[in-house]
Amino acid sequence: MKFQAVGVIGYGEVGKIFCAGLKDKPGVQAVRAWDTRFASLVHSGVQLGHAREAGVEAQASMQALCQHSDLLISAVTASNTLVVAQEAALQLRHGTVFLDLNSASPGTKQQCAALIDGAGGHYVEAGVMTSVPPYGIRVPMLLGGARASELASLLGSWGLDAKAVSEQLGVASAIKMCRSVMIKGLEALVIESYSTARHYGVEDYVLPTLAETFPSIDWQQTGAYFFSRVVQHGKRRAEEMREAARTVREAGFEPLMASAIAEKQQGVADAAADGAFKNLPKDARWQAYADALLAARSGG
Repeated sequence: MKFQAVGVIGYGEVGKIFCAGLKDKPGVQAVRAWDTRFASLVHSGVQLGHAREAGVEAQASMQALCQHSDLLISAVTASNTLVVAQEAALQLRHGTVFLDLNSASPGTKQQCAALIDGAGGHYVEAGVMTSVPPYGIRVPMLLGGARASELASLLGSWGLDAKAVSEQLGVASAIKMCRSVMIKGLEALVIESYSTARHYGVEDYVLPTLAETFPSIDWQQTGAYFFSRVVQHGKRRAEEMREAARTVREAGFEPLMASAIAEKQQGVADAAADGAFKNLPKDARWQAYADALLAARSGG
């Protein structure tokens, strides 16, 4: 398996990281990208300028990207996972490998695979197991599908942390989604518990009890980190948790917890979009985030 032309669908945070990290890999002659914002009068200038400075060839359409890529990487939001696969399946070249990084349920990934494979491509799912920015393209990934082992071997030679877990599609995504219920759930629990404790003025009693039960966790620092991540990425996390809820439902259970987590993440994202946290520094303590959320709740 060799690739000369890499195409990245979605030029957001993850897409930018993978474009930058892959353009100098052995055998890769060009890295190209397509994003709907490239066609936006509001966003195109900034996005196209970033791509140009990064040495990434911005494409005018999905069709152009597909026609010039033998490895396609889908790095969009969870809600767009299937839509992107549907569009790419109409355009991709025969034999193209399609690596899906998106956080979606096993059922959604299987639908995507049917489209890509049916069009003559080779679909490989990826479960990205933690936040991408701290790791860059070396973020731990679990791959699934008929070509997963072969692709994992190539990506490993490029320095990526990719491990094939199954030829069966959906396994890697199930691992990712089950983990997300726990991780995003902890974020939601901390935000709800801490903000409520702040409202009642009992945080100085609550946090020490958490430290007593779980002494290995710095609950002050963890609180600040969880608040900041959800404020920054709550919309994306909410979409992921809706896919996690779909995963639970596909297993035959009612996704009570996953659905509630999605709503909590979305609520913080909505508050952020309304400017509730706009005056907070990057290193703000959790108390500042909680106070801003409480003020947004009360309208003042």
